[in-house]
Amino acid sequence: MVFWEGYVSDEAMGTFAPIIVYWLYAGFYQLLPPLDNYRLHTRKEEDEKNSVPLASVVKGVLLQQLVQATVAHLLFVLTSKTGSSETVIQPSIAVQIVQIIIGMLVMDTWQYFVHRYMHQNKFLYRHVHSQHHKLVVPYAIGALYNHPLEGLLLDTVGGAISFLVSGMTARTAVIFFCFAVIKTVDDHCGLWLPGNIFHLLFQNNTAYHDIHHQLQGLKYNYSQPFFPIWDKLLGTHMPYKLVRRPQGGFEARLTKD
Repeated sequence: MVFWEGYVSDEAMGTFAPIIVYWLYAGFYQLLPPLDNYRLHTRKEEDEKNSVPLASVVKGVLLQQLVQATVAHLLFVLTSKTGSSETVIQPSIAVQIVQIIIGMLVMDTWQYFVHRYMHQNKFLYRHVHSQHHKLVVPYAIGALYNHPLEGLLLDTVGGAISFLVSGMTARTAVIFFCFAVIKTVDDHCGLWLPGNIFHLLFQNNTAYHDIHHQLQGLKYNYSQPFFPIWDKLLGTHMPYKLVRRPQGGFEARLTKD
């Protein structure tokens, strides 16, 4: 049993919960004090290097989420058994965990190769993917700031494929999509906070993805949002070490393998 049972369908939750979770989690980071001692970039760098205002970022994210919600609704309509006489039997917790892990691996695979191709194809990078890299210094609200075509191909289609291949139910998909959103936002938060569970459990984390947003790391660390497996297998892994800056905060400094 889940807390929304009897109030909202699993399909509706799968469509709208990830959007609500995005703004709650990204909003939490946005409302934090400056925390200069934990930033990967100074506030001055953020102001000077980012070439798009916050209002435009918010509009871009909302547009992607509109497309995302539309596709999710259609996906659930096509796969849902809610309207039939057949009762949806939820799998055991163990099966759901396996399905979520499969979904993570499928999403990582899809996003790695699409993401990497968008860097290698000069036309796609210039006209599509470069929009995301206007945020040289990432921050949480900008996690899904993408060109609409990229948002559709990379995130929305990738999520749909992960859902279909893993065989998860709409209820399991709520957990999976919300977790993926939280992880993506955290990877773009620009803060190295003590005790952050994502930094403890995942090598692919805030500092790892921050390297990719920098000029010297632009062709490395394509993996997102969970594991660095494909980067390590295909030679696009850029290792780093975190170094304390004298003026406060951290710097993700590149190192050699």
